[in-house]
Amino acid sequence: MPIETFTDLFQQAMGISLEVQAKILSSIFALVVILVIYQVLLRAFVRRIDDLPSRYRWQKLVSYTFFVIGALIIGSLWIEGFQSLSTYLGLLSAGLAIALRDVITDVIGWFYLLWRKPFGMGDRIQVGDHTGDLIDQVVFHFTLVEVGNWIAADQSTGRMLYIPNSMVFRSVVANYTRGVPFIWNEIPVLLTFASNWEKAKELLDEIGHGYVDAILDEAAEERVHKASNHYLIQAGKLTPMVYTSVKENGILLTLRYLCEPRKRRDSTHLIWERVLQEFAHHADIRFVNQPVFVVAESQNA
Repeated sequence: MPIETFTDLFQQAMGISLEVQAKILSSIFALVVILVIYQVLLRAFVRRIDDLPSRYRWQKLVSYTFFVIGALIIGSLWIEGFQSLSTYLGLLSAGLAIALRDVITDVIGWFYLLWRKPFGMGDRIQVGDHTGDLIDQVVFHFTLVEVGNWIAADQSTGRMLYIPNSMVFRSVVANYTRGVPFIWNEIPVLLTFASNWEKAKELLDEIGHGYVDAILDEAAEERVHKASNHYLIQAGKLTPMVYTSVKENGILLTLRYLCEPRKRRDSTHLIWERVLQEFAHHADIRFVNQPVFVVAESQNA
């Protein structure tokens, strides 16, 4: 049956003009071609990328791009306004801007990081809920060695975090090592009301000074005060302090001291060992819920 006869019968049966039939067939053909090219591009290029975050971003970019191209091609078949070159270019640029929105934002974020330098290689930073040490920075993302998460301290988990540069615009960025090279850490020690808390406070103060004096030399203090010249930082007192407060079940002594960001857990470990050793020599200093051992004296028969 000739094609003209088929189209005439289709027009009479469905009431669809020859022009509309041509547009339907052209749209189907264009859609099939676009899908075939899309699948070939995915299998030949995108799915060969080993890095999962990069593969995901490229697949997303290709999908959006082909969606916009398909919409523009099919739209040009149905809408007369698409025949105008200026309209077509305007819609094309708008579509590409939408499709490449994440990529464009990442590139802008990269320029922002180069300009403002909120962090540099080797810095320990926190972006949103993610914390780690910066080991790489490229146009679209930066890479962290993750710290914390399920590890109950500021130590590495072994995972690599690939964070888009655009995250610096959407999340709070904290830098552990920029400006002041130390952070404050606190160790709470809860004693019973019957304890000699004044003696315990003196011991804690000695232990804190013993640790801080070993790391906080004159050069370190100079760096801290120098940072106050570049940032609105009030360095204040850098020596350890022991604060006293009363809780429902005892007296709380809180040792506040400076430590290096990557050695917070080590410092807590060393100080607690010293606390346990020193307090063991004083029977009048007891932790809350510490068991009491009573040794019965032998009696002569």
